[in-house]
Amino acid sequence: MVAFFIEIIDAGGPVVIVLAALSVLSLAIIAYKLIQFIGVLSGQKRINAALTQVQARDNQNALNALKLRSPAERVLAYAITATQNRMPQSLLATELERRGNAEVEQLNRFIRILEVIALISPLLGLLGTVLGMIQSFQELEMAEGAANASVLAGGIWQALLTTAVGLVVAIPAAIASSLLSAAVERVSHKIESAVGRFNLIINAPATP
Repeated sequence: MVAFFIEIIDAGGPVVIVLAALSVLSLAIIAYKLIQFIGVLSGQKRINAALTQVQARDNQNALNALKLRSPAERVLAYAITATQNRMPQSLLATELERRGNAEVEQLNRFIRILEVIALISPLLGLLGTVLGMIQSFQELEMAEGAANASVLAGGIWQALLTTAVGLVVAIPAAIASSLLSAAVERVSHKIESAVGRFNLIINAPATP
């Protein structure tokens, strides 16, 4: 298997080497993000339980219900603690927005790199193909039309190889960036929902 990859790199030239480096970077980012995203969408039952306790004006049990495993839980826990410490509502709203944005920004980290890899990998593959075709036709011209057909076909095969490698690198990066971005959006919505429900509860008029 190692010999096969070495043969591909030798056949594709510098462009394949660059694509191989981008592939390693892409896979490393995907692995890191998968680990980072473990549990980020969990905890809805704990959030519901905590908000029920907040509604009952039992903030301590509300905090105990949260495990802080997801961004929404962490932001909500801060909101409950700040309310216990009587932070002014205007300051609390600003701080909750800042903390929510920080959580989302942390999850968005490196996703842009995957998007760039998905964008440029096919272009690099196409560049390698064009350069390879130019080289093949130069060899044909130098042979004055007497070039062996198998040699010419081999040159074209090597040229097309870079396009295939470019697509192989781009497709996983594109899929991962799309799915991760969708997950970040869902996390953002969960944070907004938890904070919105919390604000409704604490600002609701007390029932007689």
